[in-house]
Amino acid sequence: MTDAALPAQQAAERIAALRSEIDAHNYRYYVLDEPSVPDAEYDRLFKELRALEAEHPELVTAESPTQRVGGEALAAFGQVRHEVPMLSLGNAFEEQDLLDFDRRVREGLDLPAGDLFGGGAEVEYSCEPKLDGLAVSLLYENGQLVRGATRGDGSTGEDISANVRTVRNIPLKLHGSGWPAVLEVRGEIYMPKAGFEALNARQLENGGKTFANPRNAAAGSLRQLDPRITASRPLELCAYGVGRSDGGLPGNHIDMLKALKGWGLPISRELKLAKGIAECRTYYQAIGEKRDALAYEIDGVVFKVNDFAQQRELGFRAREPRWAIAHKFPAREEITELLGVEFQVGRTGAITPVARLKPVQVAGVTVSNATLHNMDEVARLGVMIGDSVIVRRAGDVIPQILGVIAERRPADARAVHVPERCPVCGSAVERTQLVKRSKGRESVSEGSIYRCVGRLACQAQLKQAIIHFVSRRAMDIDGLGDKIVEQLVDKGLVASPADLYTLTYEQVVELEGFAELSTKNLLASIDKSRTPSLARFIFALGIPDVGEETAKLLARALGSLERIGKALPEVLTYLPDVGGEVAHEIHSFFGDAHNREVIAQLRERGVAFQEEGELHAEFAACASLAGFIDKLNIPFIAATGAERLAARFGSLEAIIGADWLDLRQVERLNEKAARALRDFFDAPENAERARAIEAQLREFGMHWDSERKAAAGLPLAGQTWVLTGTLEAMSRDQAKERLEALGAKVAGSVSAKTHCVVAGPGAGSKLAKANELGLKVLDEAQFIAELETLQQ
Repeated sequence: MTDAALPAQQAAERIAALRSEIDAHNYRYYVLDEPSVPDAEYDRLFKELRALEAEHPELVTAESPTQRVGGEALAAFGQVRHEVPMLSLGNAFEEQDLLDFDRRVREGLDLPAGDLFGGGAEVEYSCEPKLDGLAVSLLYENGQLVRGATRGDGSTGEDISANVRTVRNIPLKLHGSGWPAVLEVRGEIYMPKAGFEALNARQLENGGKTFANPRNAAAGSLRQLDPRITASRPLELCAYGVGRSDGGLPGNHIDMLKALKGWGLPISRELKLAKGIAECRTYYQAIGEKRDALAYEIDGVVFKVNDFAQQRELGFRAREPRWAIAHKFPAREEITELLGVEFQVGRTGAITPVARLKPVQVAGVTVSNATLHNMDEVARLGVMIGDSVIVRRAGDVIPQILGVIAERRPADARAVHVPERCPVCGSAVERTQLVKRSKGRESVSEGSIYRCVGRLACQAQLKQAIIHFVSRRAMDIDGLGDKIVEQLVDKGLVASPADLYTLTYEQVVELEGFAELSTKNLLASIDKSRTPSLARFIFALGIPDVGEETAKLLARALGSLERIGKALPEVLTYLPDVGGEVAHEIHSFFGDAHNREVIAQLRERGVAFQEEGELHAEFAACASLAGFIDKLNIPFIAATGAERLAARFGSLEAIIGADWLDLRQVERLNEKAARALRDFFDAPENAERARAIEAQLREFGMHWDSERKAAAGLPLAGQTWVLTGTLEAMSRDQAKERLEALGAKVAGSVSAKTHCVVAGPGAGSKLAKANELGLKVLDEAQFIAELETLQQ
């Protein structure tokens, strides 16, 4: 109920106004791609409308935005006979197929053919991506959506009216005016990539079955007998044509689609007019290049003769029009046989299963290997050696196995087992353990990764560690490619990263592919790398779970390798985005005698870090006594209890030494909490650990009694930015460096905490999510202008 129930007449007027306003917001969001209000405001309007309709159920109508949530489940789908058949398109797989199509069109229209003196008459074609979803028919009568149907066999489909009404960007009532009294819209319902990933994540979290691809997810969602399930799925429509209508439409395809857009139906943002088949070919290539950046999956491009009169003249053959064709991209999914599984050893010793496949063409590339990620994925897929499997390849992504065709499994199929010994060095293979720490407890569970325990005695780990150490974002030693590193390790010239700095001219010149000049260049590049920034050096060390951003944070916050190296896990967790597990990985790495020895050798051999200094002012005196007590994870002592203990005793020593009488003086500290506190500090190892952490906080200048320094404010401090698409005036790396120099954190994904998204051409799912969240978005020109303003 609303705060004060409105009279029926006022309620009807307010409901009508709310419906109109929400429909307008939906149109701007889904069709124009120009959100006009933040999500919170939209949600407020929707909530008000739902409350008013609950008070006045007699005013609820079928076209109300609140009716998209889905009603009762259906017993079965009814059938719909398409008055105008929903025909399939002919396919072009090779460029010659497309040229033949154009020739047939020009011959069918009796247009002049080309000769030695010219190319002949050119036909105008509409061009748009072929979305990989489910074709549907939407029937509007007098502007109201009255029916939705699947394509079915082209003549008869299924009535999915209840489900299509839940799709957010399908207007329940047409906008504007001028639409025909009867209008059947044809389109594709699909699931955007971001929505698909989120849906699969939810399915996994809830123990449900995941979908193989967005098309299957969209089709499965639309064919739910319970429309409430469909309503929970992130589906969208893209209109691509008209079937039945009683006239009043423009005379060509592109103008007709623009009319549909004006009536509230979303159309492709990639729609374009091509004059002649050469422009079609250019469009196909351009869409192919930006395919992976699009927010949705496509499997080709559809070309249609633009002029309706010419379409009618060309007519149909069998079950497809002569005036349209789908130029398909090479298939990204194929079926092949799993011949075997090998295990590769990575930089951190992780043993990764790799599928060896019967070679198959996928997306124009011969695929014979595919990643299986880890043994949990092997178990999830239920894959066995000898199985027929579905393999997918998208862009530059490593091919992966999507599923198994169980009915094709041979009788002699074999299970996949992890080797007990490392396939490279013969050391033991152990399964990782996940340690979860909470108030007074540690729980241990098995991880998904198996590791070789041989570390740098294992040549595979050594090679990968050095390849990482010399990489461009780490020590940036130009000329040390993978093959050269393999030679250095195989010949025994390098047994740790420190050995790179002892290489001589005589040793390098003997390597395969090296002569005098290349040898001098490599040695010069190694010498040049002796003065890295502290952040680069930390990243180069290859600490598990410490990526480039965490390395930068450690360097900026703690200021020196010495502090980072001896920092206790509890102290490291005072840094933003450093959780308990990462903190323990960092501490364990520097606690390892071999790692300390390699670092000492690097320093002895002239590696000196730049930008070392004091603790960053942002972290000076950043710890509080209450926060410190809370971090000790004492059972039954939460943040509020920790604050009361800090207020009552004022120091750690006073809390450690507090007796029962003292603890009874703490406001609202119950007996269970007081007993837990006493039991915790009565254990000498706990009191000793607490004192050690406090001593380090004091040493680093992070203690609550330390001097608080004035932090020089950077204009973007505390902000998170995301870069997406192609930048032309600068590289993405340069843009990232400039943002970080201004204090921003540059993230790889968009969330509600993102401050701003910089979107260049080809921006896809990240831009779509930014718009969905109502975030600030800048194009490259606006971004450069903002940088200049901030740096003034």
